[in-house]
Amino acid sequence: MTASTDSLHELITPVRYVLWDLDGPICRLFAGRPAGGIAQDLVHKIDALGLGGSLSPAERAQRDPHAVLLRVGEQHPGSDLVVELEEWLTRQELTAVPGARPTPYADPLIRTWTALGVVSAVTTNNSARVAAAYLDTRGLTGCFFSLYGRTGDLGLMKPHPHSLLRALTAMGADPSRALMIGDSPSDCAAARAAGVPFLGYARNEEKAGALVAAGADQSHVVADLSDVRTALLAQA
Repeated sequence: MTASTDSLHELITPVRYVLWDLDGPICRLFAGRPAGGIAQDLVHKIDALGLGGSLSPAERAQRDPHAVLLRVGEQHPGSDLVVELEEWLTRQELTAVPGARPTPYADPLIRTWTALGVVSAVTTNNSARVAAAYLDTRGLTGCFFSLYGRTGDLGLMKPHPHSLLRALTAMGADPSRALMIGDSPSDCAAARAAGVPFLGYARNEEKAGALVAAGADQSHVVADLSDVRTALLAQA
C-alpha cells in the first residue's frame, strides 16, 4: 500500500500549495467518541424532528454522520431544520476536539512544508470552527493560510469541489501546483473536479481499496505520512 519513493517525488516536486482534509490526514477527530455513535444520535434527532422518512434503511445504518446530514440536506435544502441539524453536528465535532488524536507524522509534515514556503489550507466537510479549534491545540494555526469547511449549503460538501476552489482562489494558486491530501473517495472526487493532483492517506487496506476504487492512483496512496516527509526532505 505504500507509494514508491519515485512516485512520491514526482507527485510532490511541483507542489507549492497543499489542501488538507482534516479528519484522517491531520487527525482522528472522533478518536475519543466514535463517529458511528454520533451518526446514530443524528438519526435519532432526525426522527425526533419528524424527518425520519428522509432516510433509507441503509442510510439509517450509516456510520458517517456527514453522509446522514448530506442526505437530509438533499431532501430539505435550505430548511431551518437542516440548519439546526448542521449546528448540532458542529457542536458534536467541537466536543470531540479534546479527544482527537494527531495522525502520525502529520504535524511534522505540515511544519516541514511551511518551512519550505509551501502554503497550506484546510478543505474539510467538518466545520471550519472545528478545524480552527483542533489546529490551535497543536500550535499549527500559523501554518495555514485559510480554513474552509461545511457551509449552510450542504450540497457544497465534498465531493463538490467548492471548498477546494475557494482555497485555490484565496491563495491565488495554480491547481496544477497544488496537492489535495485526503482519505475518502469524496476527497478524491473533489480534487479531480478541481483539477488538483491527489495524495491519498489510508490507515488500513480497506480505506486504501476505497480510494483506488474511487480513481486514486495506487502509487499515490500512502499508509504513513512519514514517507511523504522523507520524500520532501530528500527533494529539499
